[in-house]
Amino acid sequence: MNDAAPAPTPAPAPRKRARVRAPELIGKGGWLNTGGKDLTLADLRGKCVVVDFWTFCCINCLHVLDELRELEEKHRDTLVIVGVHSPKFVHEAEHQAVVDAVERYEVHHPVLDDPELATWKQYAVRAWPTLVVIDPEGYVVAQHAGEGHANAIRALVEELEAEHEAKGTLRRGDGPYVPPEPVATDLRFPGKAVLLPSGNLLVSDTTRHQLVELEPDGETVVRRIGAEGEVFREPQGLAVLPEGKVVVADTVHHALGLFDPATGTVERIAGTGRQWWQGSPTSGPALDVDLSSPWDVAWWQGKVWIAMAGVHQIWTYDPETRTVEVAAGTTNEGLVDGPAAEAWFAQPSGLAATADRLWVADSETSALRWIERDGDGDGYVVRTAVGTGLFDFGHRDGAADQALLQHPLGVTALPDGSVAVSDTYNHALRRFDPASGEVTTLATDLREPSDAVVVGEDVVVVESARHRLTRLRLPEEAVQVESVAHRTQREATDVAPGRLRLDVVFQAPKGQKLDERYGPSTRLLVSSTPPELLLSGEGKGTDLFRELELNPEVTEGVLHVSAMAASCDDDPENEYPACHVHQQDWGVPVRIAEGGAARLPLILAGMDA
Repeated sequence: MNDAAPAPTPAPAPRKRARVRAPELIGKGGWLNTGGKDLTLADLRGKCVVVDFWTFCCINCLHVLDELRELEEKHRDTLVIVGVHSPKFVHEAEHQAVVDAVERYEVHHPVLDDPELATWKQYAVRAWPTLVVIDPEGYVVAQHAGEGHANAIRALVEELEAEHEAKGTLRRGDGPYVPPEPVATDLRFPGKAVLLPSGNLLVSDTTRHQLVELEPDGETVVRRIGAEGEVFREPQGLAVLPEGKVVVADTVHHALGLFDPATGTVERIAGTGRQWWQGSPTSGPALDVDLSSPWDVAWWQGKVWIAMAGVHQIWTYDPETRTVEVAAGTTNEGLVDGPAAEAWFAQPSGLAATADRLWVADSETSALRWIERDGDGDGYVVRTAVGTGLFDFGHRDGAADQALLQHPLGVTALPDGSVAVSDTYNHALRRFDPASGEVTTLATDLREPSDAVVVGEDVVVVESARHRLTRLRLPEEAVQVESVAHRTQREATDVAPGRLRLDVVFQAPKGQKLDERYGPSTRLLVSSTPPELLLSGEGKGTDLFRELELNPEVTEGVLHVSAMAASCDDDPENEYPACHVHQQDWGVPVRIAEGGAARLPLILAGMDA
């Protein structure tokens, strides 16, 4: 019999990490939130650093900003989050637009304005948003694309803190963030507006997290609804119900509120306050179903229709049954028309109802679309008036099939049967006439118009980046504008003709494992623009890799890849472990070239070998 004490359990060996030195952070636009100082990685040595590649048009990027706030606060003496603004649209490359976005979305960390995507290219980033973790010695240790990685990054930061505290390479203390001076205005980045039965205007004062009621002049404040941040969080869309109450799209709270102008009260009528994730219910009692960044609302055909920007869908709320359900969209991001259940949207952000159509400003495809009853049945169909897809945009009038918009956020029904489009990133108000099929320009020199409302013979435009409402008399003749067309400025990846191996790299975060209790826990969806680019390999599957066959007769195009992986906490003693969904959509421009790559790796989570 051995009476010796048992040997202590050895501590787990540190995880091996690829020792990749982080490239320098460079961008022609310079630094924001640093008090005028330029930062280098050497300035950040000794800190854990999370680099957030984002662009302000992207709803997923805005979700990640919110996900990181708790981490940023909890580890403020050891962690520095650095935003690298990497534009998709031409307007997003304007420095003042980035300055506005940093204030609008309350970004409380340093931001590098990188209009030419220099740092994006150095880090081989392929998707918005992408998070890169750098250790206190300046080495890249992890990369995550998409949303939902906050828990994994928190665990990694805590591990890095312990490791580098022990090594003596961790530096505690304040970070480099310097808040800008606040600016006093009655409105701050207003989002949407409606005309109340009283004749007053109600505006969602988005950055101040309030509603503001204004007199008919659009300037005199009557009252403010909701103490800052306590009732609403970045409210956007507003819809007046037949009885005069107003439904509010409470975007960051992932909820719908109901405001009663007669009493001044607000109640939540839909949403739980949690963000919807894949696998969550898509219908049921409104207060029991998660929503995802509702951006606009409209009353149409006896229901409240919801532009669910966060999941690229249109939902409805029925006030009679107090239920919600998906009405259109698959959650895949893109522009696909057809039966509502099969259509694809891309961040729908504006709604306007007419008798027989629900108009949709589909922002990421720079498109104007509509929903109508299916003439052959009881369902609905989705159709497109203006717009071609995720990558082409501009300012071009004329026939609708040739016209171009740039990230419109609002649409308004006009008395003559046409619709006005708040063409946000073109700083213009546009008109589409269904009768003629023509697009014209009504007004220019607006600043990020995000909505408009008809008041008598005028239209009142929400000039979001000028923090005001602007009253315009609808012109009888169109404004003459020189046509411009753009394509998203990202370098194409040279790939070899023939077979291409697509690999979505996913490594379950430490302490988690793939959740395969009910079958495969991964999903991969592949398509292309033009469709002829792929001879084989398109469609759905459960493996995170795919052999693609490229058409040698198509010299360039875009591969659309959507990946999802579900992981759960790896704790055998926990009967109900917490589970996490990781998902991301990529649009990868490719060019067929001899000597090009035969493998295309896309990182969902982890590091590519």
